[in-house]
Amino acid sequence: MSRNICVFASSCNYLDESYYPVAAKLGELLAKSGFNMVYGGSSLGLMWACAEQVKKYGGKIYGVMPEKLYNMGVSTDECVDLTVTPCMRTRKAKMDELSDGVVALPGGFGTLEELSEMIVQKQLGYNNKPVIILNTNGFYNKLIEFFDVIIKEKFANHKLCENLYYVAQTPEEAVEYLVKYDYTAKSEVSSSSIYTR
Repeated sequence: MSRNICVFASSCNYLDESYYPVAAKLGELLAKSGFNMVYGGSSLGLMWACAEQVKKYGGKIYGVMPEKLYNMGVSTDECVDLTVTPCMRTRKAKMDELSDGVVALPGGFGTLEELSEMIVQKQLGYNNKPVIILNTNGFYNKLIEFFDVIIKEKFANHKLCENLYYVAQTPEEAVEYLVKYDYTAKSEVSSSSIYTR
């Protein structure tokens, strides 16, 4: 069964050059491992570096883009399907609906928002999808440290957070985690587990 992996990433073309080959390698490995890709539908940045390779190596790419960005002409016609949504909130919901798992590449505030929402969705038991942070060049080190502070200071349940997200240092590690993940496991989250330390 082919699964769809949602990739959150920067749409900027002006990042340090070291980021783009890593995004491209992720796309290649996703496709070679039988995964398709759901993403923001852009022809720019790390988004496209990854999506282009998924398509090149035989995977399907599904784009989801808010109308405001679509009207700016930054979409690509390479997607199997491009969904245009009224706003960013409906975009995130559609991406969630289409995907079986999530990988966050380096990105800006939009990527951070998308990643945070998926972690919360899993935390509350709305799904049990794999959520992977691909920590290229140590980009997410400070964020991961902050997540540790949230847990240490008891703003989140330690036991509940153990499997909320997985930090991968390389595309190979990220895809290996996706391949081995148990997609059939049900969430065991309950109100008592959320509020009891």
